[in-house]
Amino acid sequence: MVDNLRVVRVIADYQFGGGAGKALFPESCEFLLSKNGKIRQILDKGKRVATLKADTGLLTLSIEGARRLHTAFGFPKLRVVVANEVSEFVAEGKSVFAKHVVAVDEEIRANDEVLVVNEKDELLATGKALLSAFEMLWLKRGVAVKVRQGIK
Repeated sequence: MVDNLRVVRVIADYQFGGGAGKALFPESCEFLLSKNGKIRQILDKGKRVATLKADTGLLTLSIEGARRLHTAFGFPKLRVVVANEVSEFVAEGKSVFAKHVVAVDEEIRANDEVLVVNEKDELLATGKALLSAFEMLWLKRGVAVKVRQGIK
C-alpha cells in the first residue's frame, strides 16, 4: 500500500525545497483520488491545500497552501514581489505583469509555482511563473505570473 502522505511530502520537498512537505501537509491531511486511485487533491480540515497535476506529477497550490509556504520559508524564497500600487489587483486574482515586479527569488524558473507578495512581504496570491527570475526583472512587457488564486 502506498503511503499517500509520504508521496506528496517528497514531491513538495523536491518542488519547493526541503521542509516544504511537512509545512504543507500535516498528519491530518485527506486525499481525493481519481477513478484509477491516483492522488488528485490534498485537503486539510476540509480546505484544499494543493492539487497533484496528472500531466506533470507536480503540485499546484491553493491560497491555503501558499499561506503555509509563506510562513515556512523566509523572504525571498519562492516569492515574486510586486509594487504596492498593484497589490489590490493581484489579490483579486489578476495576472502579474513584468513591469510591476520589483524583486524576485533568483532561483525561480518559468513554470514554477510561486507566491506573489507586496513590498511588505504580505501574501497576495499564488500562481505559475511564466518567466524566469531574470526575465521578470529585465523585461518591461508581458505577463510574469499567471495568478491561480488571489487572497480575495
